[in-house]
Amino acid sequence: MSATHPDHDGHNHGSTDTPEQRRRLFIALGLTWAFAVVEAMAGWRGGSLALLADAGHMVTDGAALGLALLAAWIASRPPSARHSYGMGRVELLAALVNALSMLAVVAGIGMEAWSRFQSPHAIEGALVSAVAVVGLGVNLFVAWMLSHGQQNINVRGAFLHVLGDVLGSVAAIAAGIVVWVTGWTPIDPLLSILIGGLVLASSLRLLRDALHGLLDGVPFHIALEDLGHKLAAVPGVLEVHDLHVWALSGERLALSAHVRLNEMSDWPAVLDGLRQEAEDHGIGHTTFQPETVPWAPLQRAGRDTDTRP
Repeated sequence: MSATHPDHDGHNHGSTDTPEQRRRLFIALGLTWAFAVVEAMAGWRGGSLALLADAGHMVTDGAALGLALLAAWIASRPPSARHSYGMGRVELLAALVNALSMLAVVAGIGMEAWSRFQSPHAIEGALVSAVAVVGLGVNLFVAWMLSHGQQNINVRGAFLHVLGDVLGSVAAIAAGIVVWVTGWTPIDPLLSILIGGLVLASSLRLLRDALHGLLDGVPFHIALEDLGHKLAAVPGVLEVHDLHVWALSGERLALSAHVRLNEMSDWPAVLDGLRQEAEDHGIGHTTFQPETVPWAPLQRAGRDTDTRP
């Protein structure tokens, strides 16, 4: 029986989360919740749905950022006897929860906008615009901080919430100016629906990515068949089969495969080539099983001998 040669040495199986990333999330959380209170009071006083929707969105953003911060801390814990890959998957779970919460926010905005169409409310355009301008500045600053960590799906989920706030602030500014100048109040729910539609599209993409990762799907940027052919092209490799690629966390990817070769003495050089090819595809944790047994007996025994990845 051939032995398994896992590429485990020196690898952290958890998250690539960093203290700087967590610091950015913590600052973003404080700013978001602080301004949400201000915006909610101004929206209630000014009668603006766009401003109230943005304030409600910022409250959910605070929850999203808090969840992302908690997930980042949990994911940074080292592997244990019970969780040998670490806790990196919690980042995918946090992204899923954030995506679902965004869908709920969009639904709420849509229902309230429909109500506003049927029963228009008076709006103080000048107050709404002034507060929304300040909110736009806060949201742009928070979005800038989080934009540096978007390769992490957990941070991307938090960033999506903040991006929705940026768009909400823009809508509130536009609605306030239009109402202030023309008195046309339907612009407020119209812009709220527009922003809700933009956020809906991003939320569905995040939901897809999170679910795909939690279900051990092959990352979307990895073409499994192409990767299998490149691994099979490594000098000394005769066949690659039983190839799997999945996400260990928001960023870390893992790979396992069976590799057929002529001589076990070739394995050290072959393994180096396989590892390098995997790293070129952004895969940091690899496990390759060498096989030198004849292929035909395996077929007769009914084992998986599909030459495709």
